[in-house]
Amino acid sequence: MSFTLAIVGRPNVGKSTLFNRLVGKKLALVDDQPGVTRDLREGEARLADLRFTVIDSAGLEEATDDSLQGRMRRLTERAVEMADVCLFMIDARAGVLPADEVFADILRKKNANVILAANKGEGKAADATILEAYSLGLGEPIRMSAEHGEGLGELLDELRPIADARAEQAAADAPEVDVDVGDDDEDAPRIPTRAKPLQIAVVGRPNAGKSTLINQIIGEERLLTGPEAGITRDAISVQQDWGGVPMRIFDTAGMRKKAKVQEKLEKLSVSDGLRAVKFAEVVVVLLDVEIPFEQQDLRIADLAEREGRAVVVAVNKWDVEGEKQSKLKELRESFERLLPQLRGAPLVTVSAKTGKGLDRLQQAIMRAHEVWNRRVSTANLNRWLIGMLEQHPPPAPGGKRIKMRYMTQVKTRPPAFVVMTSHPDQMPESYKRYLINGLRVDFDMPGTPIRLYLRDQGDKNPYKDKKSSQPSRLSKHLKKGPSAR
Repeated sequence: MSFTLAIVGRPNVGKSTLFNRLVGKKLALVDDQPGVTRDLREGEARLADLRFTVIDSAGLEEATDDSLQGRMRRLTERAVEMADVCLFMIDARAGVLPADEVFADILRKKNANVILAANKGEGKAADATILEAYSLGLGEPIRMSAEHGEGLGELLDELRPIADARAEQAAADAPEVDVDVGDDDEDAPRIPTRAKPLQIAVVGRPNAGKSTLINQIIGEERLLTGPEAGITRDAISVQQDWGGVPMRIFDTAGMRKKAKVQEKLEKLSVSDGLRAVKFAEVVVVLLDVEIPFEQQDLRIADLAEREGRAVVVAVNKWDVEGEKQSKLKELRESFERLLPQLRGAPLVTVSAKTGKGLDRLQQAIMRAHEVWNRRVSTANLNRWLIGMLEQHPPPAPGGKRIKMRYMTQVKTRPPAFVVMTSHPDQMPESYKRYLINGLRVDFDMPGTPIRLYLRDQGDKNPYKDKKSSQPSRLSKHLKKGPSAR
């Protein structure tokens, strides 16, 4: 999905009708009675060749207290802040109401991209409202009929530049991954620059201290923090020279277990955090020392590994831990047992509150980034492969002997290797793990994701399945019969 569009406006202006049209399904309830929509509803929208996420929101009410209407308004305002673009709908039949003017002023402050649409704009009766809508100061309004599909072409024209800008920004922010390499490539990793800083995502469960940690790194209270879980809603990036290295650090919303993620906004926040992992080179999984390695922590770390990102595990709130030595031993044992796919990844203890351990965290990030870029020559790999085969030959499933003849590194970020072998489809996963673990130890690549691919080398026997064009001596003899003897 290239961008997120939030549809907002007073109750009963046709937001859910447009939402259903954009997603191509009747997902949202539609009724003439105002206030049917209360929660945020998300869908995958399609408009011509554009694909984007659309959010149907509750009708904007003027209530600001803790009543149901007040809570619905706050939820909608959060969606406005998170969205890349807002479509502000007014009712062309009712005209511009005082509430529309109040909400237009709010939208100008909360979101840079606001598109104004006058819905129910069929017929001449709406002409006066279209002219009146200019007074809202949101530019030229789109004359629309969500029920009949009118005005979608004009909406497409407004969304396309935003989609293009988001695509350019995503391309600029996207890290270089799965980089092809050859024997003549240099071994040195990419050096972060101000134009292309090292990208780091800080992820973890709610209230682990992610925003506090980033504030400590940058030396100022840039991100909102507090004892309440779930303050951070969307992925926010800050740029900072840390230890002399230009870095862009993404703060993400806390990721809870799926069953507990009931509020629609939190689901959007979690998906935003998952996108931050994809835009990172190094992922810092932040744990709470009091409840480390819960199921969701393991899922987050596994996600980062599957995405092929370098991983650093940081244990926060170390300043309140009493039995530090025994706790550290317990953490290392749990890490080895629960995350074997990240064996050897850095485990660092920090205190986001006091700043203790941040120098070790920075060193661990740089080390993980260097290993993620690691390059091994083909000659060294093949000498190593011979030793591994002699030490522990591959199995012979069904009596078929597996021959492994050649190995080379084809990519880096993360390191990826190809082994030319016979019967690659019959190679057990346990033997692949044996080779991967050996690569980690012998080429000093702890913790980083390693990709190992097996390819069929082709049959080396030129006579297999090849019939001889010359008859055998025995067949000649049999054809002649007894009289020939």
